[in-house]
Amino acid sequence: MTDFFPELLKWLADFQFIVWETLKPVILWGQVFAFIYFLLAATIGGRLKLRKKYIDFLDQVFHFASYALSETPLEEGEEEVALEEENDGVVISSESPSAGSVSASGSFGFQDAIPYITLGMRAVVQDCVLTSFTKPELHTWNMLSRTIRRRDIRRSPSLTVFWLIGFIIRWAILMPVRVFLFIISLPTLVILCIAVGLLPDSKLKKKINAQVVMWSFDFVAGSLSVVARFHDTENRPTHGIAVANHTSPIDSMVLSTDQCYDMVGQKTRGILGVFMTALSRSSSHIWFDRKEAKERSKVAQMLQNHAQDTTKPPILIFPEGICVNNTAVLQFKKGAFEIDSVIYPIAICFDRRYGDAFWQEDHFGGHIFNMMTSWAIVCDIWYLPPMRRAENESAATFANRVRALIAHRGGFVELAWDGSIKLAQGSSDVWQEKQQQLKKRQQIQYARNLSLSDDESISKAA
Repeated sequence: MTDFFPELLKWLADFQFIVWETLKPVILWGQVFAFIYFLLAATIGGRLKLRKKYIDFLDQVFHFASYALSETPLEEGEEEVALEEENDGVVISSESPSAGSVSASGSFGFQDAIPYITLGMRAVVQDCVLTSFTKPELHTWNMLSRTIRRRDIRRSPSLTVFWLIGFIIRWAILMPVRVFLFIISLPTLVILCIAVGLLPDSKLKKKINAQVVMWSFDFVAGSLSVVARFHDTENRPTHGIAVANHTSPIDSMVLSTDQCYDMVGQKTRGILGVFMTALSRSSSHIWFDRKEAKERSKVAQMLQNHAQDTTKPPILIFPEGICVNNTAVLQFKKGAFEIDSVIYPIAICFDRRYGDAFWQEDHFGGHIFNMMTSWAIVCDIWYLPPMRRAENESAATFANRVRALIAHRGGFVELAWDGSIKLAQGSSDVWQEKQQQLKKRQQIQYARNLSLSDDESISKAA
């Protein structure tokens, strides 16, 4: 009896060794094949359509999840919640009230104020400005616990198993490989940009720089499983100024996988600072410091010179000046529209079912980590027809015209607020000034409606 336990332990050790020796080739070669697959997906996955096949597979999984939830009966008290979710998709903007004109008779009635009262109540319940700086909740489950209430997992045991498997795949397989590819792609971009910067200025250098930038950014985008679908490529920018709505710092990276751009942006440190320094080696990007007031005129002159040089790549600008959650478009700063140059509008719309690209985190590293633990980053990009400022048209009017086109194509809400709202949330003076401006615009609009009704009643009486 005393020899039983030592013999048992020896047998277990031998059995473990045999199992390990049997499975060792499978595990090692499996890791090799997985790494090769993700490396191909990160580098030439766009040409091989590997990322698209991955997204198609995710669509089938999401369809199964939606079907399973629809077949599962709701618990008591959940019917009202589901009904509310169906009706909260419409965003009412205080800048575009759904108030019609006054009564046809021209006289003022109490009912004429009801739309404005309703608008005020909606503004109190749902602030369309502040909600543009928070990640919106999805109405369907994308197998991520960060975008689903616990009750939806409880309702279906099979979906609980699916979520657990997906959690293991995202955290134990996808995330480590993506981190490794990101660590490889960043030095690759830096080295190649420095190498291109050593070449003498010529047309050949610009062609090499364009190919290097697009390939390198596609490599970095592959580490995040970015799938970008470009539409209306006949309107792709070739020179001048390209403007787009802004959701994340990766917006410029996604756009650069299809076209080489020179960029304008705020100087920063960390990972983004490394990218900026590397890119400046190979092309004429413009980086500035918002705190330096003297740099504004300098940057404006640099933009003017760059935009008028047709031999340089188009310069990419995000006129909002701040990241928005891809549901609305804030007021465009008019600086880029004061320049006498062709403007290429671009609309970027992210599909949040696969992963949210909106930058809300305090640090960029946390933002990257959040995307790496998502399924993928999928977006649609529309190149809109080039535009020019009309004769006697102000820069602000031109900016609003371009913004309206981007908002319409991307399906976003237009908000007549600028990025200073988020940057100065702690300042009550900024909020009061904006509220007074909004109040004045609403009064002017209502007075105009009354004036039009009075003119109609006078003409009918005559």
